[in-house]
Order: sequence, then C-alpha cells, then structure tokens
Amino acid sequence: MGVGMMKSHLLIRVVRVAAILVCAITPALAQAPKVDWAKQRPEILRHHRALIQIDSSSPPGNETKVDDYLKQVFDSAGIPVKLFALQPARANLVARLKGNGKKRPILLLAHTDVVGVQREKWPVDPFGAVVKDGYIWGRGSRDDKDKLAANLMVMLLAKRMAVPLDRDLIFLAESGEEADPAGVGIAYMVGQHFDEIDAEFALTEGGEATIENGRVVSVNIQTTEKVPRRFRLIATGTSGHGSVPRLDNPLIHLSAAVAKAATWPTAVRLNETTRAYFSKLANIAPAELAVQYRKLLGPAPAPDAVRYLAEHDPERNSMLRTSIVPTILKAGVGPNVIPSQAEATFDVRALPDEDIPKLFADLNRAIGDPAVKLEPITANLRPVAPPSRLDSEMYRALEHVSAEMYPGATVLPTMSTGATDMAQLRAKGVQAYGIGPASTESDTVNYGAHSDVERLPEASLYQFTEFAWRAVMEVAASR
Repeated sequence: MGVGMMKSHLLIRVVRVAAILVCAITPALAQAPKVDWAKQRPEILRHHRALIQIDSSSPPGNETKVDDYLKQVFDSAGIPVKLFALQPARANLVARLKGNGKKRPILLLAHTDVVGVQREKWPVDPFGAVVKDGYIWGRGSRDDKDKLAANLMVMLLAKRMAVPLDRDLIFLAESGEEADPAGVGIAYMVGQHFDEIDAEFALTEGGEATIENGRVVSVNIQTTEKVPRRFRLIATGTSGHGSVPRLDNPLIHLSAAVAKAATWPTAVRLNETTRAYFSKLANIAPAELAVQYRKLLGPAPAPDAVRYLAEHDPERNSMLRTSIVPTILKAGVGPNVIPSQAEATFDVRALPDEDIPKLFADLNRAIGDPAVKLEPITANLRPVAPPSRLDSEMYRALEHVSAEMYPGATVLPTMSTGATDMAQLRAKGVQAYGIGPASTESDTVNYGAHSDVERLPEASLYQFTEFAWRAVMEVAASR
C-alpha cells in the first residue's frame, strides 16, 4: 500500500473515531436553552416574597391560600393544574409538563405550610417578606417557600422556552408537612393519588450548601434519613400522702428507667451514605477533626472517635447510631401527693435498617423493672424506606451541577437526623434527594428552619433556583 493510500486510510479511521466520540459525548453535553439569570431575579424574588406573605402557619395551615396563588400563576402560563384536598382548607396542588415519555417523570416537591411564630421575637413582620441587609426575612423563607419558588420557576421557564423533555415534570405543592395528624399531605397523596405524582426521581428539601469565607465549600445532598419512632415509659405504684415514703413510688422507678434508657448504648454503624459522608468530610475538615472522622471508617468505628463526636459534635454523633432521647415527663397533682402513675415520652430516631420491635424489646430488658412498662406510640408513623442511590442519573447530575456552580466544593451525601416527606416517596420506590440553598453555618443555626427568626440570603435564592433548573434539565431535557 502506498504512502498516500495509508494516509487516506488513517484519515478515515481518525474521522470515524472522532464521530464515535462525538456520538458518545453529545448526550452528556446536551443542555436546555441558556437562561439569563440576572433577568430572572425580579420574578424569582416576587414569587418568593408573595409566598412568604401568605400566612400558612400550621396549625391550622390554610395551605389552599398558597395553592390559589400558584394556580393563578400556572393558569397565566398555560400549565394545567389539579387540586386534591382531604380538607378544603388544606389542599395539595399538582401541575405537570408533559415530556415525550422516553423516561419516567421527575417530581418537584415542596410543602406549603410553615411552623408558627412568636411575633415578639421578630425584628420585622414575619410575614412581610422584608428584603433587608442582603436577606429575605420571613417565616418560610428557608422552610420551605424557597424550594416552592425555585420549583415554580423551573416549571415556568421550561414552559416558556418550550424545552423538549424526555420526562414529565411534576410539580407538587404539598400541605401538612410540619404537623399533619390528619394525613392531609403526602400520606394522602401517596395513599390515594400516587398515580398523579409517581416518578423515578424527586427533588425537595433536606439538603443545603455551606458558605465559608464568602464561598461555598460543601453541598449536602440528603439521600436517606433516620426513622422517627416514639415510646412512653409508664411507671405505676400506690398513691398516698407525701409524708409517707413508699418503695413503689412511680417517680422513683420512672427516674431510674429514664436514666437507663437515655444512656443505653445503641450500636454504632455506618451505611453507604454515612460512610461516604465521613470519608469526604475528612478530606476537607481541619486536621484534628479529619483524624477523628477517618477513625470512624474502619470495619468498626473507633470508640475514642465516637466519644469525641458525642462530646463535641452531637449532630454528627447522631448519624452514627439510633438515638433515644427523653422529651416529656408527666407526673403528680400536688407537692404533697405521691402519684399512682408517672410517664416519660421518648423521641427515637432510628437508623434506616434498625429492627424497631427488637430495639424496644432489648431496651425493655435493659430497664428490667416490672413496675415500668414500655409502650410504643404508633400514631402517624413515617414508613421505613431504603436510601436513595448514589449512582443514579439524578445524583450524578447534582454532583455535576455542584462542581460547575461551586468550583472546589465537596458534595456530601447526607443522612438527615430529622425527618422529611421523602420517606413516603422512597417507600414507594422513588429515588428522592434533598437539596437546599447556600448559607453560613451561623445563619443555619440562628436563622434557619424552625428558628425564632428565619431568613435567607437573597443571593442564595437566585443561586438555588439556577441549581434546581440545571439539575432538572440535565436529567429531563431531550438529548
């Protein structure tokens, strides 16, 4: 074969290889149309403020007022909505943008109720949505009307820009997340209208990004959560006059049982999420903390590292084990009366794989007092659900968007010690992920969800909306 012929064949091979590479890479690079985010800011802020200004404190909720606002916005945009209500004042709103059906839907979930306020603790009107000092002040500004506003903008932008979708986008504004004894929210939607919200992936609250020295250093993505359970210890004895001590005084027996239960050592163990969390956290933590985190990663977590977290970092310590915490004591009718009964309520936050009946049976044996009965509280239980995967298309998209928007930040898959309504979705097979806006640790502690005063950095609202849009488009936009 001549040199010219060889060059010709080589060129053809190079072209073919390049074509193959282009075909392989193009789907990963497929994107929705570019968004001028500076131009979107006034509308993002307008919706966020309008939602905060609707007092949907739970109880009583009145979340339908929020749905009325959302319905008006969706109607104006030509996006169909449906309302589902177990109670008329506490409705749930579902909106849907249809895709081509190649892939299963994405559910964008946010709750419309907020916790109550003590107005005397607020420097501004808690429902005024005051923009001041670079913050948006108001109940619900972080929990959960920032997610509600961001999800709303994702739907509106996808509709206006006529983005071709491989997946339906489902928007759910859910009632009753903060206090739902009547089951008006996610329990109602999953139990009676799951076909309206069934999806492969869900994005909602539960995560956050952390700002240090003016830059985002970590992005927490909630992939699992502890399981809330509760029980009572009930001690009984003989009532009588306080001047006559009795060996069967229920307060004496209850006090000893509470001390045993609160200090009972539950097993320490890591799961896929917490192992990845502490492994990645060790890479960005100060040296003295990194040493402790790495000691947790062996076949069995090192006892001295476990003690260190118990003493210095209660929240991360709770990620290591099932926690058992006394929260309510009830006994007595007067200072001179020995009561016939005393009880203590405990809040249990169990690891996702905990065998709850066995846990309670073992604890009862450890207490070992026939005068004290352990009584599980079975009302309004969230289901036990497996963690969401760390290798899914959505999780990879969240990692990718985090890397692009927050260069140098570490993505931390996180197990929440609290509870969210992702539990009900995960129990139905939905891969659900918790995300959230960026804030300093001080702001999260002092002005975060359920704090006396709640506020969100205005810049973080815009960043978070872009984050949600880019993650959704990376997984849903046609390629």
